[in-house]
Amino acid sequence: MVQLTVDIGGRPGIDCRGFCTYCYFKHARDVPPFGCKYCLPFTKGCDYCSRSVQEKYSGFLPLREVADNVLSDLQRLSGDLTRITISGGGDPSCYPEFTDLIELLSTLEAPLHIGYTSGKGFDNPDIADFLVEKGLTEISFTVFSSNPDLREQYMHDPTPAASLEVLARLSRMIDVYSALVILPGVNDGDALTETIRWLESVGVKGVILMRFANTYNQGLILNNAPVIPGQTIQSVEQFADLVRKVKSITSLRVSGTPLCDPELQSPFMLANEPEMLETLPTIRKNAGIITGSIAGPFISKILQKRGGENLVIQVKKEIADLITIDDLKGLSDSNLPDTLIIPGRSFVHIREAEELFSREGVIRTIIRGPDMLTADGETSMGMTRDEVLTLELDGFRSLINLINQWGN
Repeated sequence: MVQLTVDIGGRPGIDCRGFCTYCYFKHARDVPPFGCKYCLPFTKGCDYCSRSVQEKYSGFLPLREVADNVLSDLQRLSGDLTRITISGGGDPSCYPEFTDLIELLSTLEAPLHIGYTSGKGFDNPDIADFLVEKGLTEISFTVFSSNPDLREQYMHDPTPAASLEVLARLSRMIDVYSALVILPGVNDGDALTETIRWLESVGVKGVILMRFANTYNQGLILNNAPVIPGQTIQSVEQFADLVRKVKSITSLRVSGTPLCDPELQSPFMLANEPEMLETLPTIRKNAGIITGSIAGPFISKILQKRGGENLVIQVKKEIADLITIDDLKGLSDSNLPDTLIIPGRSFVHIREAEELFSREGVIRTIIRGPDMLTADGETSMGMTRDEVLTLELDGFRSLINLINQWGN
């Protein structure tokens, strides 16, 4: 498959008709570069971990610049174009030249996909027919609630009824995935049931429930916690129970992030597949696997079944991909093995981690692990059971090979 991503730029909270009440980027502050897999070996900080992660655009890119970038990207692709995805820091529905952009991309005669929109820029429901006519085949649409009043209050949507009508019209014609950030006491309970029933009635293909994050350990790494002071938050277990409950009342495809996908029994469905586990290499050496508090128990269970005991080291941060050097500072050096494997996509610079864990005079080897060991609810929504199993098998095979190669 040959895919093209079209970046339109834009700033969260500015190029989207204002922050939603619960937005991850609300109150975000400038932070020093974190360090990441893309940094040079001796330089902490690159475009990704200093600018992209903070969505530091100066604003929407002019259409001419977007077009030039598309042309440049097309010249580097080989094969027939199979998918075009529109993304950016701002909301595509609020892009000033949105219809011109769609017209332009439609000339490439490939299916269009909008990776995310709140729909706050859709004031006229007729835009739905235009989009389908021009080749839109899939869209991820944040709905929050089917109640226009709640949508207006918490998403600050100036035309909530029109936005919901666009979602409804699109759902009848193409693949629409709806996302709902859950605010306990606001859009859960009966309000959530009503929203699910409405989404089912209009033909949405799937629903992604997203737990509201309000603390540093839940993933707010831009010095912006809390997003909503005093707001009730759910534990991982409470949220997973909510996802399962929603699935029990609807025929829609339902998944949640950070947990779970009830239909596929993911993440880490490999833990309950003994025959599949037997195809993985046996662990012959020892290394410390640093991960987040959500993934930790799952990874430990899988590695134990391949001969690895007490390898997993959990930090307080829940999501492994959002681990930073500050999370690692909370670990005691005295009990750590000489080889440590950190999450592949964590925001940690290898050299800085090596310096941190050599404080007591022991030289430790820091290895960056696989990018993915499983698929979270957002990813698994578009995957089959076999695809998730294949992803997990590949990830754990790579992890075990790293343990056996670099461990003691």
